[in-house]
Amino acid sequence: MQQSVIISSRLILRPPTLADAGPIFRAYGQDAEVTRYLIWRPHRTLADTEAFVLGCVDAWGGGTRFPWVITLAAGGEVIGMLEARIDDGFKVSVGYVLARAYWGNGYVPEALRAVMDVFWVNPEVFRIWAVCDVDNPSSARVLEKVGMTREGRLGRYVLHPNVSDEPRDVYCYAAIRGNH
Repeated sequence: MQQSVIISSRLILRPPTLADAGPIFRAYGQDAEVTRYLIWRPHRTLADTEAFVLGCVDAWGGGTRFPWVITLAAGGEVIGMLEARIDDGFKVSVGYVLARAYWGNGYVPEALRAVMDVFWVNPEVFRIWAVCDVDNPSSARVLEKVGMTREGRLGRYVLHPNVSDEPRDVYCYAAIRGNH
């Protein structure tokens, strides 16, 4: 990844450091409402968040996973994360989380647009996509706001352990080179 720090009008996205574990834990890592549609359960201890963050730090070395901490440009407060994963060299999947105190302010679409812009610079990227639980209309709106199109419903595709012990249906959204 050529661009590890991404700056938008209100946000700075940067690689995580272990120092982010405390702010992540306090802001959303232990929040059951925030983690409802995520693939991991709320963190019970700061050590859980530290282990998660260390995995994110290590991910940057692999060249296919790029987790960014989303911070406010004014003050640097950690408010969420966004991860992009390169698959087969031409597809990029994205996922995100935002602390509940910041919901409804357009931060995730702003962060996601900025990350998409970075990947669209690469002529080998043809598809940027994401999935969201069929019962998560807020996430669907985020994906639509950044220009993704709902391609369909994937049955029993993702395990959201905070909702069910069985895989859940999700909507698949994508932006395709030439259509964005």
